[in-house]
Amino acid sequence: MSESHYLQPSVLDDALAALAARPWAVLAGGTDFYAARVGRPIREAILDISRLASLRGIAQEAGGWRIGALTTWSDVLRAPLPPVFDGLKQAARDVGGVQTQNAGTVAGNLCNASPAADGIPALMSLSAEVELASTGGVRRLPLADFVTGNRATQRRLDELATAILVPPRSARARSKFAKLGARRYLVISIAMAAVALDTGEDGRVEYAGVAVGACSPVARRVSALEARLIGRALNAELADLVHPADLGGLSPISDVRGTAEYRREAALTLIRRALRELADE
Repeated sequence: MSESHYLQPSVLDDALAALAARPWAVLAGGTDFYAARVGRPIREAILDISRLASLRGIAQEAGGWRIGALTTWSDVLRAPLPPVFDGLKQAARDVGGVQTQNAGTVAGNLCNASPAADGIPALMSLSAEVELASTGGVRRLPLADFVTGNRATQRRLDELATAILVPPRSARARSKFAKLGARRYLVISIAMAAVALDTGEDGRVEYAGVAVGACSPVARRVSALEARLIGRALNAELADLVHPADLGGLSPISDVRGTAEYRREAALTLIRRALRELADE
């Protein structure tokens, strides 16, 4: 690969100008990029954005929370975040081993768009948006719309994902994330689920975000259940509101890790367990 096919800018505007001029394969943490190319030469033009320091970090802003695209999973775990991010931290602990968590980025996990990406359900349950920048301006997309299929997103070739934006919630908001695999760590999920709840001062649910991953080409929010949870008292009885019909929009596959029926049942169990744990807290 010649030097002209590799670019490592340190200024965001330079990266956006490069993307406007020609197609590039974007390299951030590299944990997905290199793994997908083992045993064969790299022939793509590489735009290495790892030096864009302005895209790393987590900050609270007037409109909510901003997670820079290059924020690593270890950064998420170390950050002093409110309990509404507990589910995201649980997902961060499940993203590979410590070496992967140190290098892998939050936006990279979203842009890689694996059906089993741990970060997507956790962020989707928080109603997160993806910020996309180009020389033509900045746009925001709900994460639920950003990922369109297996390894497919709405990012244009001239755009760069610059941040993940999470709306503000009250201090009462909590979240949970859980995944089922053949073993505890370093495993591709059979099913995963994330639940986020915010309540009013009367203890009744005012916001509900429920998302399931590894049971469809893309993670899905369980909108019927979310609507049913609104206005309910936060107690263990919430788990009884979860019905198999709520997962009718999913399309799990059968493979060596589990059957479609098993995945669907596992997702139901994970959601119910998360609701009980949130009620216990």
